Amino acid sequence: MKAELIAVGTELLLGQIVNSNAQYLSGECATIGVDVYFQTVVGDNPERLVQALAIAESRADLIICTGGLGPTQDDLTKDVLAERLNRKLVVDRPAMDKMTSFFKVRKMEMVASNARQAMTLEGSVTLVNDTGLAVGTAVSQEGKHYILLPGPPKEMKPMFRDYALPWIRSIMTDEVPLFSKMLKFAGIGESNLEHALLDLIHEQTDPTIAPYAKEGEVTIRLTSRAKTESEAFAKMEQVEEMIQQRVGEYLYAKEDVTMEQVIYTTLKQEGKTLAVAESCSGGLLSDLLTAIPGSSAVFRGGVVSYSNELKKVFLGVPAELLEGEGAPGAVSRETARAMAEGLLARAGTDYAVSITGVAGPEPSEGKPVGLVYFGIACRGQDTEVMEARYNGSRETIKLKTAKAALYHLWRRLGTSH
Repeated sequence: MKAELIAVGTELLLGQIVNSNAQYLSGECATIGVDVYFQTVVGDNPERLVQALAIAESRADLIICTGGLGPTQDDLTKDVLAERLNRKLVVDRPAMDKMTSFFKVRKMEMVASNARQAMTLEGSVTLVNDTGLAVGTAVSQEGKHYILLPGPPKEMKPMFRDYALPWIRSIMTDEVPLFSKMLKFAGIGESNLEHALLDLIHEQTDPTIAPYAKEGEVTIRLTSRAKTESEAFAKMEQVEEMIQQRVGEYLYAKEDVTMEQVIYTTLKQEGKTLAVAESCSGGLLSDLLTAIPGSSAVFRGGVVSYSNELKKVFLGVPAELLEGEGAPGAVSRETARAMAEGLLARAGTDYAVSITGVAGPEPSEGKPVGLVYFGIACRGQDTEVMEARYNGSRETIKLKTAKAALYHLWRRLGTSH
């Protein structure tokens, strides 16, 4: 089954909000074997919405619209589809009762326009809105299937998951589901990873291999069609083994998790603790780690030692490393080592990670923008120091630096047993 997504809302075209609904719906459709080949965004204009629907009907079996179900005059999605399918708009009585109670309990006046949110197409299936007031609609006509969903993600997602998905499954006949598996890599760029797998990518049939990158990491999505999940994963396992033989040293997870989640899990399982000392990354590494619920079980805290004075006071970095003629300076291997070892001694943790570098936009201490040093100190073991050079904006360099620090720590955790 082929699907097209139509997001309705002038605010999307103006860039006032991001169309995150498309990402969610595409992923959910893929899991049940529905192929999303096109995504369209159209403003709150009935003529242009009619055009978008006509184009979608020419190339898709299932058309999923988000937005335009609210109470205002520019919420026209249901009106336009009703006219196009020559169906009346009727009141969904349970939705109207819910709305009436909503306003009564809050002692608020329910204006007439609010009733629009309880309207649906005659002869359609009502999709219940458990988190809002505007109901959705599912309807089939002349071999085409339509789903209308609210725009706010907090309303759209549960409605799609709990009511639209079962309806889609009910209209699918001999469709073969699509199953996917994520392989997560760090410490290798997208181009180098792709080069190592180029022949596999060129020869792919089923499973398919799709690499894509974010700052500091690369993901490969393996996808296969099969009657059952076990059958699909058996096919993917063969390809996964070939990938692992070539680039397995960079593979940090076989599921869609972040590097910081993997590090948290590893530290917790081993009963180990961590502290970090950051300079050029400005606390970003700490932020990534503390975004994980329960991270306090392994992460003891961090020091953002941006100035030389704080490097000396809080981390015990010797003044002769930072200042004076012939001193290596704050951005150096020596300082990265001293930061990590000083923090390890003061924090009493099992591991300490340090970052010092030049995020830009101007050079510092005569050192170029993008030069970064990492230190990893481990109780009872030798301290490691790594050097890296990054390109990009200040924000990009900071993010790459924090991600790289996680990668180096992950590698160290794997060799410290």
